Amino acid sequence: MTIEIIGPEVEAHLDWIALTEALKQGHLLPLSGIGDTFLYREDDTLLSRSAWIDGLGVAVKSATIVPENRRAGRPLVNGVVTLFDDVTGYPLALVDFHLVTKWKTAGDSLLAARLLARPESRHILIVGAGAVAASMIEAYSAAFPEASFRVWARKRDAAEALALRYPGVRAVSDLEEAASTADIIATCTMSSTPVIEGRWIQPGTHLDLIGAYRPDMREVDDETMRRASIFVNARATTIHHIGELMKPVAAGVITEDDVIADFYDIDRGDFRRESAEEITLCKNGGGAHLDLMTSRYILDAWRARNG
Repeated sequence: MTIEIIGPEVEAHLDWIALTEALKQGHLLPLSGIGDTFLYREDDTLLSRSAWIDGLGVAVKSATIVPENRRAGRPLVNGVVTLFDDVTGYPLALVDFHLVTKWKTAGDSLLAARLLARPESRHILIVGAGAVAASMIEAYSAAFPEASFRVWARKRDAAEALALRYPGVRAVSDLEEAASTADIIATCTMSSTPVIEGRWIQPGTHLDLIGAYRPDMREVDDETMRRASIFVNARATTIHHIGELMKPVAAGVITEDDVIADFYDIDRGDFRRESAEEITLCKNGGGAHLDLMTSRYILDAWRARNG
């Protein structure tokens, strides 16, 4: 039995649009079983996220988070995704953690944008200047090749540094102006308080909320939630887990019933925009089932590359 070892070198053979199609197909399969475990040693953390989808297989995504690594110039987070065969349970591959995380996160948001953003969208605003922001520029460029990009970050030099990496991308300092003229807004921050205000948003905009992942975090205000048609990538990983939805629900601004659809509703035709003037919003909450779908896509691309 051979176990494939798949690293960043496969990235040149991956395709953003093909990944979104793989994610759509994955959501036609039975609902995934998901489990998370955490182990702690003082400030260090071991996180394991697992998923089993009947007909696709099993993935266990394990990562260590060691804050002390920063002082030594080492990566804070390190890990690997282990893929197992659906029928036999045999291990199939070890896939680079950072590769899976990048493509899963951006691919998830790109799938939502392909379904919810207006096809003629030409002005894309990226809020944040970290690794996720960079991957969103790459992903959106695949689906909206004629779009122009602007980047805003609290630290102007970080936005400028990101813009320099991609031809035609421009750093901006006026967030309100940039948001009020954007067709697509992707928030990729670690903010615990809203950075986007609903009064800025023009009709027809699509908002892609990525950064918040804890109950105390959110990136848009209550007015944004009131004005938007709300979608999520997965109800199970968002509604009761992330402040973006938990806080406005608790305050009575919205209800859980205001979440129109998640990716498991795509096949029924519910995950879609109703009009050109509609403001759409999708919360990307991740999930181990998406790690499994993405890892399986990467393994298939790796095997195709190697004949």
